[in-house]
Amino acid sequence: MAGHTPSDDFRDTIATIDEQGKRVWIFPKKPSGKLYDKRKLVSYFLLASLFSAPFIKINGNQFLLFNVLERKFSIFGFPFWPQDFHLVVISMIIGVVGLALFTVAFGRIFCGWVCPQTIFLEMVFRRIEYWIEGDRGAQIKLAKQEWNAEKIRKKVTKWFVFYVVSFLIANVFLAYLVGSDHVLDMVRQGPFYNTNTLIALIIFTYVFYFVFAWFREQVCIIACPYGRMQGVLLDNKTINVAYDHVRGEGENGRAKFKKGEDRTLAGKGDCIDCHQCVNVCPTGIDIRNGTQLECVNCTACIDECNSIMQSVNLPINLIRYASEDEIVKKEKFVFTTRMKGYVAVLSILIGIFIGMLFLRNDVEATVLRLPGQLFEHKGENISNVFTYKVVNKTMEDFDDVTFKLVGIKGKVEMVGKQNIQIKKDSLAQGTLFVEINPTFLEGDKTEIKIEVYNGHKLIETTDTNFLGPRRFD
Repeated sequence: MAGHTPSDDFRDTIATIDEQGKRVWIFPKKPSGKLYDKRKLVSYFLLASLFSAPFIKINGNQFLLFNVLERKFSIFGFPFWPQDFHLVVISMIIGVVGLALFTVAFGRIFCGWVCPQTIFLEMVFRRIEYWIEGDRGAQIKLAKQEWNAEKIRKKVTKWFVFYVVSFLIANVFLAYLVGSDHVLDMVRQGPFYNTNTLIALIIFTYVFYFVFAWFREQVCIIACPYGRMQGVLLDNKTINVAYDHVRGEGENGRAKFKKGEDRTLAGKGDCIDCHQCVNVCPTGIDIRNGTQLECVNCTACIDECNSIMQSVNLPINLIRYASEDEIVKKEKFVFTTRMKGYVAVLSILIGIFIGMLFLRNDVEATVLRLPGQLFEHKGENISNVFTYKVVNKTMEDFDDVTFKLVGIKGKVEMVGKQNIQIKKDSLAQGTLFVEINPTFLEGDKTEIKIEVYNGHKLIETTDTNFLGPRRFD
C-alpha cells in the first residue's frame, strides 16, 4: 500500500510484556459509544443469569449444577448422572463445533460479548477501578505517584472492593459445584461448621481475586487456547473487528488532522493517527496492524474511532465489523462452503443428541455378579451373589422396588429388605441372590434377564451373567 509500509515486528512481542520480559500494565481508556452501551445490556443480562442460575429450581432440580464430587449434574433443570456421560460428551462436541462455526463466520466476537472473563473484567472490575481511581490519565498518574495518603486510600479501597466481589463470585461458583442449598445452609450455620467448604471458598476467592486484580488480560493473551484457534479458523471472509486500511491509509498513509485541509487532494488517508484506538484497547494492541491474537473483538476501538471521526467531520466506521475481502475487494459477507460444512456437521450432531435425549431411560438398573465369588449350592439350586444399583432420574419417589427373574425358572432374594425405596433424583444399591435349578442352565455361564418393578409397574430391564457348574457331555 502506497505511502505506508506495514511492519510485522509487532507479532514478535505482545503489548503487555516489555523488552526485558517484565509486565507492562495496561491502562485502557474508559470506553463509550453505541456498541459499548449494547455490550453493557448483554453483559448485565448474562451477569444476572450467571448469579441467579444456581438458585433457580425446576421441579426441585437446580437449573444448573455441576457437582463432580457427588457425580450429580443438572442442566436446564434436567438431572444427569454418570450413566449419561455420553450425552455430556456429545453436547461438548456440539459446543466445540458450534464455536468453530461461529468463529469462522464472525471471528472472536464470543470473547468480547459473551466470555465470562471479559464480562467480569470489563463490566465489573474495570468499572469499579474507573469509579475509584478515575479514567486512564488519572490511573497512570496514580501509578507513578508516591505512596502518600491519597494513593493508599484509593488502592486499599479498590483492593478491598475487589476482594468482596471475588468472594461473592466464589460463592456463586461454589453453588454451581456443590449446590445452592448446601451453600445457603453453610451461610445459615456459619462457616466454621463446614470447614472443608470454607477452605474451598477461600481458595476460589483468591483465584478470582488474582485473575481480575492482577492477571487480567493475560488470561486472554496467554492462558486461553481459543485465541490460538483463530489462526486455523479465520480466513479473508471472516467478519472481525477490522481497520479499513484502504480508506485509512490512502495513497500517502495516515497523517495528523489539519483543519481546513482537503485530505483527498493531499492523498492522505482518513486515519488521523490520534492513537485513541490503542489507548482504549483493553489488551493494548494497535488494531491498525491487522488481525492479532490479542484482539478480543470488544468493539471499544470502533466506538472510540467513530467518536473521533465525527469530531473531525470524517465518515465513521473506519474501524468496524468487516472481513478482509470486504475491505479490499468490497465483497459482502458470503456463506462459504466451509461454513456450510460446519453447519452440516453441527446439524447431524444436534440430531443425534436429540435422539439420545428421547431414548434416555428415566431409570437405569445395573446388576453385576460380585467379583471373586463363584456359585454356591443351595439345596437343589445354584446360587450367585450380585450387586445392584438402581438410579431414579425421575421426579417421583419409588416406594416399592422389587426384582423379578424372567425367561428362566428361578428366584431373586434380597439381602435385607425385600423391597426398596428410592427417592426422586437419587439411587439405591445393595446385594441380592439369584437361585436357579441347574437343569435350566445352558452351561457354566448363562445370560439371564432381570426386570425391575415399582409396585406392579415395570420400570427397567437389565441383563447379567449367571455362573453354574461346567457340564461334561
